[in-house]
Amino acid sequence: MQLAQYVAKFLKEEGIKHVFAVSGGASLRLIHAIAETPGIDFVCPQHEQAGAMAADGYARVTGGLGAAMVTSGPGATNLLTGVCSAYYDSIPTIFITGQVATFRMKGNTGVRQIGFQETNTVDIFKSITKYVVLINDSLDIRYELEKACYLAKSGRPGPVLIDIPDNLQRKEIDPAKLKSFKVKSQNQKTSSKLNSQVKQSVRLIRPAKRPVIVLGWGIRLAKAEKEITEFINKSGFPVVPTWAVADLLPASHPSMVGTFGTHGTRHANFTVQNSDLILAIGTRLDTKATGSPPNTFAREAKKVVVDIDPSELGKFKKFGLKIDLTIDADAKEFLEVLNTSISHDDIQDISEWRNQINYWKKTYPVCLPKYYKEQEVNPYVFVKKLSEECREGNTIFIDTGCTVGWMMQAFDFKKNQRLYHDWNNTAMGWALPASIGASFALRKSPIICVTGDGSLQMNIQELATVIKHRLPIKIFLINNHGHSMIQQTQDQWLGSKYFASSISGGLAFPDFLEVAKAYGFKVVNITKNKELYAKIKDVLNSKGPIFCNVEIDPRHRISPQVKFGRPNEDSDPLLNRKEFFENMIIKPLKVSET
Repeated sequence: MQLAQYVAKFLKEEGIKHVFAVSGGASLRLIHAIAETPGIDFVCPQHEQAGAMAADGYARVTGGLGAAMVTSGPGATNLLTGVCSAYYDSIPTIFITGQVATFRMKGNTGVRQIGFQETNTVDIFKSITKYVVLINDSLDIRYELEKACYLAKSGRPGPVLIDIPDNLQRKEIDPAKLKSFKVKSQNQKTSSKLNSQVKQSVRLIRPAKRPVIVLGWGIRLAKAEKEITEFINKSGFPVVPTWAVADLLPASHPSMVGTFGTHGTRHANFTVQNSDLILAIGTRLDTKATGSPPNTFAREAKKVVVDIDPSELGKFKKFGLKIDLTIDADAKEFLEVLNTSISHDDIQDISEWRNQINYWKKTYPVCLPKYYKEQEVNPYVFVKKLSEECREGNTIFIDTGCTVGWMMQAFDFKKNQRLYHDWNNTAMGWALPASIGASFALRKSPIICVTGDGSLQMNIQELATVIKHRLPIKIFLINNHGHSMIQQTQDQWLGSKYFASSISGGLAFPDFLEVAKAYGFKVVNITKNKELYAKIKDVLNSKGPIFCNVEIDPRHRISPQVKFGRPNEDSDPLLNRKEFFENMIIKPLKVSET
């Protein structure tokens, strides 16, 4: 058996059914091995970046490994942005790169390159993978594959990369003689320590009259959906999710408040900031969640933070955010102990607090009544109509910019719907190739993809991949003829001069409907609010791929949004100061006095 064939067989046995592969001189034997191995196949994206993002989307919906395979040099470097998306969101993915033959490597000669397209892949990817290795000996292949896949899936998951020289791919090997990777025994966190920390958590919970549960992507990574739902239902505590788990509870759930943070809803920010207890599980509480400076976050609340990464827990001191109890634990394990340790006697009557939250939700809706009266498409009305028409169990991928802001503020989730985004890298153009990966993973199930004009331009070539495989992806293009999230920053700080963010400022866009038609898509165009209901319904009910252009006025912005320097409770557009003070249970900051 050749080494390349062993790699293909190994990936198949890891449960991977599709590898996203771009051909090149140093990847051909690996791709041929995939093609000739029953039970696994390759899919050709049009660009390596898209291949990495497709592998990412594949892994997110399956909960297992996603895989991409490319050649050396530019093939490998083109993966970078997609690998970053997987790394920062802790997605288990494996990337196989071809490399020049070992006898053509520069070694310690001091030259930049000897072999054609020779590039030091290991050093380039070291900071954005959990593990990266160059295979120097064909007998190491089993050990390195097993080690890489173990690391990709264990602890805090993430991407791994194996760089395989061309001549070693052709090497004949005997699988029976290959050394295996043995997992070293780990010093498990003692159950007594976790039990003690849970008891401390319960002591902090008992006096809380305005508690809030903050949930993050770690809930999904730990597969703790059942355990957190049990705790929510037992405690009755209000839930404010980070964007990554906004789909965890349906909007109709009595504990669901809404998304919070610098681009969150006003009512959820009032809830978080006025709380007296924050129980944060599986979230790293980044600055988008806490606001800036971080020490303004829920500043009168006791805070318990549960995270599997001790570095994330250790960062709060550096940024001046006091955390009363940090717990280095897997979210599922923590919740299992908490659910058996807490009783109804440990929970205060919080009916007054829930009534206050319901008042905020009713008083400060995201989609204002006046938006529905507009003739042109209002982005918040579009999102509301889309959420109304989407069905239980739908899978949705979204892109960055105002697209993600509008969707995460206004979309009302139904039971078992899943929404995906590369939450921390937020790469423009991620949603389309990630949708492709997801569609293959889900056996060509329908996928809803919501993207923006700027984002689509980054990976527009992948429309060809959708049509090639007749993937039932429903693409909604929010077309505002510019980069409106950047324009919003320019409104706030740069005198509304839209350099490099508008057509007049240098951008260029094609006629997207004509481009989509040229690729072979059925197309739909929406220009008016009154068209939204019927046309969205037609798109979602259509068979096969379809492309829907949604015309949005370039002047639309994310609203509310917290301007840098103000705490999260005081978002733009600023409320009348009298009204604002009436909504504050805790003492407002001096910056909010004017």
